Amino acid sequence: MRASRTEHLLSYAILAIASAFALYPLGLIIATGLQPDAVGAEGGIDFGNFADAWDEGNFGRYLQNSVIVAVAVVLLSAAVSSLAGYAFGTMRFRGSSVLFYLLLLGMMVPSEAIVIPLYYDLESIGLTNTYAALILPQVAQSLAFGTFWMRAYFRSASREVVEAARMDGAGHLRVFWSILLPMGRPALMTMVLLIFMWTWNEFLLPLVMLPNAEDLRTAPLGLSNFSGQYTSGTALLAAGAVLVALPVVIVYLITQRHFIRGMIEGAVKG
Repeated sequence: MRASRTEHLLSYAILAIASAFALYPLGLIIATGLQPDAVGAEGGIDFGNFADAWDEGNFGRYLQNSVIVAVAVVLLSAAVSSLAGYAFGTMRFRGSSVLFYLLLLGMMVPSEAIVIPLYYDLESIGLTNTYAALILPQVAQSLAFGTFWMRAYFRSASREVVEAARMDGAGHLRVFWSILLPMGRPALMTMVLLIFMWTWNEFLLPLVMLPNAEDLRTAPLGLSNFSGQYTSGTALLAAGAVLVALPVVIVYLITQRHFIRGMIEGAVKG
């Protein structure tokens, strides 16, 4: 049954309104960041706010720290989650269901409930004020979702392809690496993008784990400290916020095709 012209127009109108609501805050922040920051300055566009925010807020160092942490968390989480998802999705072994649901408990425990005990545990072994204090907990937090996501993909993968590969002598590692993982690129990229976004935006963990390591602060934490110094300089604050959010936008634009495809396939198979 084909939709009528009126239904098409109504759909586009609804999407346009929804897009306007979604893009308005972003446009407002960018416009504010381009306004002259000096008191009494005439209206116009001032790209110098971004350079000033970069220099005065030390965002170069903070963004570098965020990139190091995010890349490490994404690589470790993707590797372990893919392997665990393959095991839970394609193998049958005693206690697999119990182990899987036990792992899913990690999705139900908020980080706020464990961050203080975690701080004392890491402090006792000398890991606070280090990159490890930011990377290892976030890898652990991402494993539950990553395993759940990849298990759903591996369970829905074509059994005929897997059986054909095994008849040709392919083992589990060959099936995983050469067949199923390339076929599941949309699912993998969707998981990678979501973990990257969550890791990049993490604020509480760096705040607690880095009490005496200013040079290891991540971008969101650096932006918070920057806002405390420039409470009246709204243009500089907006420019700093754009600098912090820009990497996530760039990564999304690069991976959007796989991300949308992965979300659609997940919704259809779910």
